[in-house]
Amino acid sequence: MKKKKATSAGFTWTGAISFFILIAVIMQMAILVYDYIRERTDNVTWIAVLILIEIIIFATFCTVFDWIRRKITVERPTQKIVDATEKIAEGDFSTRLDIAHEYGKYNQYDLIMENLNKMAIELQKNEVLKTDFISNVSHEIKTPLAVIQNYSTLLQDETLDSETRKNYSKTLISASKRITDLITNILKLNKLENQEIQEKHEAFNVTEALAENVVEFETMIEKKNLELNCDFDEVTIFSSKSLLEIVWNNLISNAIKFTPDGGKIDITLKRKDKNVEIKVSDTGCGMTSETGAKIFEKFYQGDTSHSTQGNGLGLALVKKVIDILGGEIAVQSEVNKGSTFTILLKDVVYED
Repeated sequence: MKKKKATSAGFTWTGAISFFILIAVIMQMAILVYDYIRERTDNVTWIAVLILIEIIIFATFCTVFDWIRRKITVERPTQKIVDATEKIAEGDFSTRLDIAHEYGKYNQYDLIMENLNKMAIELQKNEVLKTDFISNVSHEIKTPLAVIQNYSTLLQDETLDSETRKNYSKTLISASKRITDLITNILKLNKLENQEIQEKHEAFNVTEALAENVVEFETMIEKKNLELNCDFDEVTIFSSKSLLEIVWNNLISNAIKFTPDGGKIDITLKRKDKNVEIKVSDTGCGMTSETGAKIFEKFYQGDTSHSTQGNGLGLALVKKVIDILGGEIAVQSEVNKGSTFTILLKDVVYED
């Protein structure tokens, strides 16, 4: 991004020329006064006294002029900046500074003010995100905790038959697993965003890695009687295997979750020059374009009918991983027809 240039604080060519003219006028007046005095007296003492008075008057005038100039061009914008930083430090991120000059004629104070405005905007966004994040986490934890509390109370009934007790226990396990998954995903996302997870790049067979991941979902696929079609090119890449496992797990589990019984899932892996393209398609409920635009946001769940099966962090994790690896991810979807997630990993093909 090209840096904006600024004149020195308080400096303008107009101001410099005006100051030059002022000094020139004062010097000319001093010469004229001196000539005027010499024409009327030859008394050296009087001449010295009058010249001293003249110097004091002109020096006082210049001092007052410079004081006013500094008050306007230095102290006023400095005080505005100090006041703004104090408000921001106290948590008032709505603070904004009015920039004195138009773009292209900025001085250094204008640049500082503009940067403070940008900082305040970003801090305000972060504050909103933090508030929303806490609210969402509280909501996501509150629901399974309520389930655990209710079913734990029900299990205390000694008259329950073994089948009902077994079902209640399964519900408790499911609710506790949801909390565990939520906390795990929050920790992963936090570590990724703070760059605490260092992506270890290595050469590995991505075809085998993806196939092994698909096999892990075999039971879930069979349970819903889904048709699975895989079309993989044989490719070795140089990337982070552990981070890509996060991507495969979330995309495949989402495809299974949102595809009704008897539906179809297609997974393809294709080499395109030095790039690799992976697609995960399903014949599930699909989504609108408005939902598709928000699907990678934290805690966003487009289909609330499946909200008990997730926490809205899976795709946010996927997007973060792909960004870290320098790839691209896109989604195409149509309501009641299904969705296709396309991942492009750039310049990763490894050739020994």
